[in-house]
Amino acid sequence: MKNLLNTLTQTFGPSGYEKEIRNFIQKEIEPFVDEIHIDALGNLIARKGVQKEDGKRIMISAHMDELGVMASHIDKDGFVYIAFIGGINPLTCFGSRVKFMNGTEGVVYAETKKMNKIPDVTQLFVDVGASSKDNCPVKVGDVGVFVRPFLDLESRVVSKALDDRIGCLIAIETLKSIKDSPNELYFVFTVQEEVGVRGAVTSAYAIDPDMGIAVDVTIASDVPGGEQLNPVLGKGPCVKVKDSMLISHPMVIKAMTDAADRKEIPYQMEVLRFAGTDAGAIQFARSGVPSGCLSVACRYVHSPSEMVDWDDVENSIRLLTEILDKPVIL
Repeated sequence: MKNLLNTLTQTFGPSGYEKEIRNFIQKEIEPFVDEIHIDALGNLIARKGVQKEDGKRIMISAHMDELGVMASHIDKDGFVYIAFIGGINPLTCFGSRVKFMNGTEGVVYAETKKMNKIPDVTQLFVDVGASSKDNCPVKVGDVGVFVRPFLDLESRVVSKALDDRIGCLIAIETLKSIKDSPNELYFVFTVQEEVGVRGAVTSAYAIDPDMGIAVDVTIASDVPGGEQLNPVLGKGPCVKVKDSMLISHPMVIKAMTDAADRKEIPYQMEVLRFAGTDAGAIQFARSGVPSGCLSVACRYVHSPSEMVDWDDVENSIRLLTEILDKPVIL
């Protein structure tokens, strides 16, 4: 699975430009599903099984887009000024490397006269080695992603784009493991989550599920000066109760915790004061959908070097499989 995660995290796919990562995931899951298609917005939607008498139609959502940048201006000396795609803290950018879709790579830095305070995005540029605007290989509107190698620390892994390629991995491995569920399962790999959960809005409307579960990361508190939050690395998957977009349905929470208890899987309760996931969009589909989120505690979220615990990943797969393999009472 680590080899698969390595490929997932290193595959290009900023919000709005998910074609490459979508193609890879499609090839990975096609042998294990009954139906697969791509909708007009670019979501990859895979159906597995049919709804039996005691089953439900369940949507599992993991977003495949990652944070990125877009060239917004090229100055006369060939420096590429950028706009952010998604929520990025400029402090995580200094010295980072960016790869544009055409293969051009460069280093991110800020205007040095303004380095005595936290810069905003208008002061950041990418140096691609050009000497003028005319010989700069990047044009306004070109998109790029941060470049960081996958790091295997045995019990932990580090990479860019673990938000939310780790959710994609959990969904993929769960999909492979389920053999005969009473539920009709829709595994959706959504687009444009980082810029407003847009893919979840359209896909949930089309599927009209009885229940929705997003799989995403959440902020780990076990770092120096960490937030006053519950999730920590290595203590199990997180069952979301609330974030700024969602109050999880009590029966979805119960389905998760009951499944964890049956399989003796450790888990953590998550209350997040801010942010949101695809679950916040799924709940509003049509006349409403009972929704929740299975989260993985992650350090350094929305930076080019995110970290998760491998036991948490494996237990998330076990937990999601147990939820989907059984009838769900709502």
